[in-house]
Amino acid sequence: MTRRIAVLSVGVVLLVVFGVLGAAVPVPYVAQVPGPTFDTLGEIDGEPVIGVEGRERNDVDGQLTLTTVGVSRAGLSLVEAVQGWFDDEVSVVPEESVYPSDRTEEETREANRQAFLTSEEAAEAAALSTLDYPVKVVVRGLADDSPSEGRLEEGDAIESVDGRATPDAATLDAVLASIPGGSSVPVAYTRLGEPGTTTITTRAADQRAGSLLGVLIREQPSAPFDVDIRVEDVGGPSAGLMLALGILDLVGDTDLTGGAAVAGTGTIDAAGEVGPIGGVQLKMVAAREIGAELFLVPAGNCADALAAPQPGLPVARVATLDDALQALEDLRAGRTPESC
Repeated sequence: MTRRIAVLSVGVVLLVVFGVLGAAVPVPYVAQVPGPTFDTLGEIDGEPVIGVEGRERNDVDGQLTLTTVGVSRAGLSLVEAVQGWFDDEVSVVPEESVYPSDRTEEETREANRQAFLTSEEAAEAAALSTLDYPVKVVVRGLADDSPSEGRLEEGDAIESVDGRATPDAATLDAVLASIPGGSSVPVAYTRLGEPGTTTITTRAADQRAGSLLGVLIREQPSAPFDVDIRVEDVGGPSAGLMLALGILDLVGDTDLTGGAAVAGTGTIDAAGEVGPIGGVQLKMVAAREIGAELFLVPAGNCADALAAPQPGLPVARVATLDDALQALEDLRAGRTPESC
């Protein structure tokens, strides 16, 4: 209450000094607030956040919730900026940090969305690697007017081309470079764990000798099922850790939460390394508000987490996906996970 009174007093002083106009003049700051949360084990509008095709999802209890930060207002008045600086549940940051001046808002939103989609791929790769699925050349999409249209699909693992094994992207590239464009070649693939073969008439490569299949590929662990993540209107890479844990809970061998409500944040790469993110204090507020029993915080954000602890919300320090799994094992066993 004392803090609120102090904030209001500062606002009154500003109004006196700058007048009504001063209170309305925008300053180059925006207010960030706790954003929406998404339980990776739950549903949105009747559809699972993480869908699985090719096998049944595990029947699990508990929650593995990813947290976000929202922008409540841009172009703050002087009074609003001061009030935000004194509010534990608001973060006032330079507008440039949210909306870079060299991009339009639409371009910023698109870049953030692409970062989220990249984090989805990394989360899936990290989770499937933890489950020891082998790394293969996997189709991530088809190019425009692709000769593989109707023959290969997203998620297919390319096993061989023209009878030659293609265990990695470099080998696939070398095989295609040796095949004249316009050749009809057999392509063996694995789809949802089932082997298949098709014949594709290749396209001539544009800038070198050889052929193209017209597919976008990535090297990643290949499982006999597909994972489909359905989270819209969220940007940035910070959901990666919680998405990886959600995938592991739904297709792995262990009920990770034991029925507990767990929230967290953190980037992740395909090797399972967890990186720091922005807005961790606001995300902890969101976790407290949904009744989380544990918050997973990236090791690089420990100082931020310690600076603004949330009552009744213990935190676990995680630098890797294995650290997060250990923290959840400790929680299930009634032990205290390693904190910051």
